[in-house]
Amino acid sequence: MPAALQLIKELAAFENEPDAVVITIDELVNDGFGTNPLFNTFVAEVNNTVVGMALFYYRYSTWKGKTIHLEDLIVTEASRGTGAGSALYKEVIKFAKQIGVRRVEWAVLNWNTPAIEFYEKSGATVFTDWRTVQMDEQGITRFTLDL
Repeated sequence: MPAALQLIKELAAFENEPDAVVITIDELVNDGFGTNPLFNTFVAEVNNTVVGMALFYYRYSTWKGKTIHLEDLIVTEASRGTGAGSALYKEVIKFAKQIGVRRVEWAVLNWNTPAIEFYEKSGATVFTDWRTVQMDEQGITRFTLDL
């Protein structure tokens, strides 16, 4: 998980949110490898060094049943273009097929043109009419003060 945390921080910097990562290695270990793991990962290694990972978890769709949410597919900047990201993506989709889920979903930033083109070329649909909605920790606190 130390390598996973480094990848997460690299992704945050790439997405122009370098200070947004607050999760710790201990949280990643507890959440991913405890009694009831909250996520799964595939990693890409080159010469025993982790150069990428795909982190995903189960969701439930009222329309489709069990689905997978691909939270992050991350490859170090130095390893982009080597096929590591493609290999991770393929593993997630193969895993989804093996376990019989009806949908894999994820988000992509609208300015990440190479990723969007890759996903569309693979057969995925990139929706433009849905908006991602989030409430951060401060928003949760403010909202619940009025309850």
